[in-house]
Amino acid sequence: MTERAARISGFSILLLLIQLALVSSIAAKYLYQRWSCPRVWTRAVAVDPEMLMRGRYLSLQLTVDGCQSTLPSAKQAAFQRNIDGSVNRMPYSIAAQQRIEFPAKLAAQNGKLVAIRIPATNGLPSGQMVWAIPGQSCDAMRLAEMVDFYVAENANSPLPLQRGAELWIEVTVPPKGPPRPIQLALKQDGAWKPLAFQ
Repeated sequence: MTERAARISGFSILLLLIQLALVSSIAAKYLYQRWSCPRVWTRAVAVDPEMLMRGRYLSLQLTVDGCQSTLPSAKQAAFQRNIDGSVNRMPYSIAAQQRIEFPAKLAAQNGKLVAIRIPATNGLPSGQMVWAIPGQSCDAMRLAEMVDFYVAENANSPLPLQRGAELWIEVTVPPKGPPRPIQLALKQDGAWKPLAFQ
């Protein structure tokens, strides 16, 4: 082996070690977050489940409870009224003509994935973008960013869902960034069935 070949080989090994260290640090961070961050189940909607270039991933849009958020304008919320005519503030529905999008901080509270709107500032928006969909209840808002869930090659996909079935996902909620998927379950006729993809 010439000196130049040895130098190239040494550089290649160093580059490989750096890449392994980066991947390992990311994996360690995710494992730590799974152990230390709160976990919560939330309903998911499958969007574009089949993509040839992506492999066997389900692309899921997560439901969030945004009832603690104030929308950018009060006119965008429709409140129910009590028998005496007073306004019942919870839950409200989205009265806008078009989808409303706003940044929010995510949290796990009382067994729900909760989105609390971050007021607009002059800087770039922080947090996760949330969609408030016209006609929907405030507890059925959705995260704009999809979450991908890997399905093993030999496992059966839960899609398409049977009539009346709901797809749920357990996620960890890190201090920053999107929720991290853990496992899926089907809910149908009151029965809860965790899905194993190993």
